[in-house]
Amino acid sequence: MKRSVCCLLLAALFTLGGVRCLADNNNEVGVRVIVIDAGHGGKAFPGASYGGVKEKDINLAVALKLGALIEKELPQIKVVYTRKTDTALGKTLNEDLTARANIANKAGGDFFISIHANAVPGKPSVAGAETIIMGESEKETRYNEDALYNNNKDELIDMSDENTAAMVRAYIQNLQFTYGEYSEMMARIMQSHYAKGGRNARRVNRQLLKVLYATDMPSVLTELGFMTNAKELAYMTSEKGQNHYARILCDAVKEYVGYIEKLSGAATVAQSGADAVARGQSAAEAVNASSRGDADKGAKADNTVADRKAEAAKPAAQDTKAAASTDGAVRSGYAIQVLASDKKISTNDGEFGKYRGKVKCYEGGGALKYKYCYGEFTTRAEAQRNLAAVRNVFRDAFVVHYEDGRIVK
Repeated sequence: MKRSVCCLLLAALFTLGGVRCLADNNNEVGVRVIVIDAGHGGKAFPGASYGGVKEKDINLAVALKLGALIEKELPQIKVVYTRKTDTALGKTLNEDLTARANIANKAGGDFFISIHANAVPGKPSVAGAETIIMGESEKETRYNEDALYNNNKDELIDMSDENTAAMVRAYIQNLQFTYGEYSEMMARIMQSHYAKGGRNARRVNRQLLKVLYATDMPSVLTELGFMTNAKELAYMTSEKGQNHYARILCDAVKEYVGYIEKLSGAATVAQSGADAVARGQSAAEAVNASSRGDADKGAKADNTVADRKAEAAKPAAQDTKAAASTDGAVRSGYAIQVLASDKKISTNDGEFGKYRGKVKCYEGGGALKYKYCYGEFTTRAEAQRNLAAVRNVFRDAFVVHYEDGRIVK
């Protein structure tokens, strides 16, 4: 992902009625390369097959149409395809999925969209589009996720090995601080546009898909519809339907890019210039002030590094006590983040379920600056011991460190 620094917050830009998710991120922004992946391909990996139609053909047709629209309507963005013909990218399924991710990573992609079609044998009435992001699902509690699991089981990471499972879960927790928020935002935007386009929009789902796991950028996999539903199959195979799906996805991409581009360095510089003019400051003075600001930031960054090294050098025993103010109130410690939002919400909101009134709001970085957390623990280990119980309600909950009302890393 392009390494530009975000100085504005997505919170001021969201207009979807308050976007909430569990993620945090590193404020890396910029969309210059989008990778479009037409799922499956070749004789070896046709995907689902119903009514004489192969999934790989639907995926490719929509992918090419989507790419053409993006190239026309967002000319500043480079479109990279994992495949433009009916071909497999590896001898085995694992090699094929890895090759797709490698193409995206080598292209320096800023976003990865994998296009698929769903299927659920024996349930012809099931219909709708859904979008998947990386994460663990609760397939045992929702039929919809069972269908997703059964349809994608050959493309899922095998979590039966404890070491593999531990590494994947560590990756998912780290993902929450990098690309997770962007992926979820794009997934929700996609589902919103499916609905606006008159399609049955199902929920955003999480699955341990290999192709999402291996891409080093925000990534989603979208299921256009169910091939086992005769009406949806006919629509997905028609020229009209494929054009419509491409239009829906292109509009979603444009909305996502619009949010991200407003956070670009250019926008920040332009605003700084406008502020300078408003203060009666010349362009040269503004540049000098900016340079001094950069120098100050550099000095602060050096101090931060030194502070962290000093903190790391302290005896481990100091981690067992939380810093306290003179009145005894805890000012530093660990908590379990359950939700993040772009605007403040009541801690008694029904969305907190059994934790209503038991969560506390902290401020932090990223698009969703208000972090809602449960508990005040003196050590990370203590918070980790309580994490499993919280995850029974909030499956993506994770441990954070707070100081003086703010989440710090």
